[in-house]
Amino acid sequence: MRIEDLDLGDVVYAAHPIVNDGSMPDSTEGEILAEAGARGVIVMKGHIEEDESRAVFLVRFEDSELNLGRPVGCWSDDLLCSQALN
Repeated sequence: MRIEDLDLGDVVYAAHPIVNDGSMPDSTEGEILAEAGARGVIVMKGHIEEDESRAVFLVRFEDSELNLGRPVGCWSDDLLCSQALN
């Protein structure tokens, strides 16, 4: 299954550490927002205006205590679907 085919409520995993590129308010640039392998849930899906074929996802990742964090913007290559882990 392709990441682009996933929808709201689907579970995904961070393909690598997700790092703040400076666009996340209330976080410092370079801060790790999700560790590699962190489980998350898609809460919004869209695309960028300049290229409708480029999907962007808002994902809430679990922290070490399994609490969902705030939404983080991710590209398809930042995420893995559960089928890719099997």
